[in-house]
Amino acid sequence: MGATRAWTATGCRRLGTAGSAGVALGGWAVGTLPAHDPWGLWVPHGTAVSAVGHALAYGGLTVLVVAWWLYGRTGASVRDTLVTLAWWTAPMVLAPPLHSADVYSYIAQGAMVLEGHDVYSAGPSVLDPGGPGGDAAASVGGHWTDTPAPYGPFFLVLARGVAWATGGTIVPAVLGMRLIALAALVLIVWALRGLAREHGRSESAALRLGALNPLLLVHVVGGVHNDGLMTGLMLAGVLLALRGRWVTGSAVVGLAVMVKSPAAVALLFIGVLVGRAADGPAVRRVAKGLLAPGLVAGAVAAGATLLAGTGFGWLGTQGVAGRIHTALSLSSDLGLGLGHLLRLLAGTDPDPVKAAVQNLGLLVALVLIARLAWHATTGRTEPVRALGLALLALVALSPMVQPWYLLWATAVLAATASGGRAVGAVTVLSAALVYETQPSGSTPPYGFVLAALACAAGVLLLRREAREREQVPQQRGPADAAVEAGTPTAR
Repeated sequence: MGATRAWTATGCRRLGTAGSAGVALGGWAVGTLPAHDPWGLWVPHGTAVSAVGHALAYGGLTVLVVAWWLYGRTGASVRDTLVTLAWWTAPMVLAPPLHSADVYSYIAQGAMVLEGHDVYSAGPSVLDPGGPGGDAAASVGGHWTDTPAPYGPFFLVLARGVAWATGGTIVPAVLGMRLIALAALVLIVWALRGLAREHGRSESAALRLGALNPLLLVHVVGGVHNDGLMTGLMLAGVLLALRGRWVTGSAVVGLAVMVKSPAAVALLFIGVLVGRAADGPAVRRVAKGLLAPGLVAGAVAAGATLLAGTGFGWLGTQGVAGRIHTALSLSSDLGLGLGHLLRLLAGTDPDPVKAAVQNLGLLVALVLIARLAWHATTGRTEPVRALGLALLALVALSPMVQPWYLLWATAVLAATASGGRAVGAVTVLSAALVYETQPSGSTPPYGFVLAALACAAGVLLLRREAREREQVPQQRGPADAAVEAGTPTAR
């Protein structure tokens, strides 16, 4: 039985590696290619090559998703899963940016900091086209060219280091940013394993959902999104707090906030852990839990800002992303539809209506987050699992939602839950949302069709597996139960 499972895991590994290679090779033809590459490596090709590239990219993506889905049923060990992660990651390391142009914004913003521009009041268009970062600025997506940076100073210092080390030259600069993404992946793996152990969960199952996930591979390794770094730091901070080192953990989460601000949600649930461990009257424990982690993280944020020399403009740019409509945002879609309906009926401007609905969505998210924190305080929900659900609520109700935002919640839930509706939902959505964007970074209508089909297939598969478990409970031995739970038979 063990040999069969080892072979099955090996087969899935090889299948997924072939899929990852297809994604990477297709990306060389139809990925998010720069406007100008002085090295001549990442350049557009003819129609025939582009057609082959699309076939490779989408075919490889589908093979990777299928291999990932099957891998969860092999009962693979932690070692097998780590080896599989290395195999699936390797083909994307040298590929051009995939499914997003955001990495060009990172490089351009790093060059802006290097040259002394205020990244919180201007966009990459201020860069000299012939200077460092000029090619990256020309490659930035249209609506981001004049948009100030919504990222924290810690991340911008890293981007500045890459711009300085590479002179802003496209290929080495992208690969430099990808090294940061790979370091973030290593941090995610370490934190996932630790959190899984703290919660008595399978490390292999946590890694499969939280790190081996195609959505993460495509958008953190391939797309080089800084959400990977934010998530890795956030998970590491929560793990440290769970182990009793809440000051260090809060400081690490403070660094995560200095990458992207949604990581601040973790401070509330670290506060729950702090309040539980504190001595004295209930009021004192609650006050310490509410204030102490935030004060530590705030001190780290202030120190990082002062050391970076970028100024505190990041406090005023956290809402810039919400100005850009994304079809995955329920509140934005509802607000836009309601706004246009009122314009037809009463001639009103739809923009204020959309903004009001977006704000209402955020308010509902905050209420849900507060409720989850209260449940964690009273013991009804485990604090770290509550954090995962809170991040899921935040993503679902945010005014701007991108596919990779789901990773914020997925990584936390992967380490704290072995099943349930939330885990089933993020598993299916992870398999579906990889199709939402093209390798070139655009969002075509057929991307939503493919995502919907993948989502429907995932739901049907989950239901079929649930029925099979109900029909043959008497035939399930301990090893079979371990496979269904994603638990390896040996660590």
